[in-house]
Amino acid sequence: MIPLLPEISVVVTALVVAGVVTIVGLDRVWAFRDRARDRFLYIFPYVLLLLGVFAVNSVLRSVGPALSWLLNWQITNEIFSLEGEFVAVLQSYATPAATVYFSYTYIYGYIFLLLFPVVAYLVLEDDRPFRMAIIAYALNYIIGVGCYVLFIAYGPRNVMPDLVDQLLYVHWPESNLLTTEINSNVNVFPSLHTSLAVTVAMLAYRTRDEYPAWLPLSSLVAGSVVISTMYLGIHWLTDVIAGTGLAVFCVVAAAWLTDPTNLDGRIGSLGRRLRRPIDRFARAGLDRLQQFTRDRDLPI
Repeated sequence: MIPLLPEISVVVTALVVAGVVTIVGLDRVWAFRDRARDRFLYIFPYVLLLLGVFAVNSVLRSVGPALSWLLNWQITNEIFSLEGEFVAVLQSYATPAATVYFSYTYIYGYIFLLLFPVVAYLVLEDDRPFRMAIIAYALNYIIGVGCYVLFIAYGPRNVMPDLVDQLLYVHWPESNLLTTEINSNVNVFPSLHTSLAVTVAMLAYRTRDEYPAWLPLSSLVAGSVVISTMYLGIHWLTDVIAGTGLAVFCVVAAAWLTDPTNLDGRIGSLGRRLRRPIDRFARAGLDRLQQFTRDRDLPI
């Protein structure tokens, strides 16, 4: 089992439920029941896309470091010469309270930030925000992990151990087991924490009319996540800037790919052809599930 997984599951679930009650609203969730089946069938290909990206990324993360050393494109010195001791200066203002805040934000806040929009956008009548979020997430992971394979870059805590402390691991030693389980110390450029956090904040801005309270909350959490990556000595400022640029690209690309005007063009035609077999599979599976529950008088 992944270290801290039970604790993370409980905390993040509680945060998502609180967000659903206070930001989404139970009335909107209740009204979603009538269109749940149609929505599931429509979004199923997008869910498969994201799951496929996660599967590929899992493989790349395991073999990525070996491929990186094979390519041997090292950029750590270039990053250090570009920004120097910026992270060390930032850490010089560290306080115990700030370390606790940024440590928990880096893990709990980040996961909540990614999960809540999926739930919130799922129950909207307009399905475009959900599709945009899934595509933007997928693009972030594809490009980000691709960069991890291409570039060898050590974080500031590895380059300046005398000046930069590993505050996350000092304050919360168990987190070291979690981060090493899913990442390598040469995978820092760009910062995926930054790119995905900024992506969520940008999507929140686009859906501010539907969820006005989500925009300030997501901006606060996203900003805290971005700062935490440097405050904790994990990423360089350069990684953060690159991650921000990646987020902008992914959101713009997702908006273009989900633009209604593209539905009648080549993109829409290609998408319809690709999803036909997936739609048949999803519809058959859902029909069997409903038949199973009817035969046993189970609620669905």
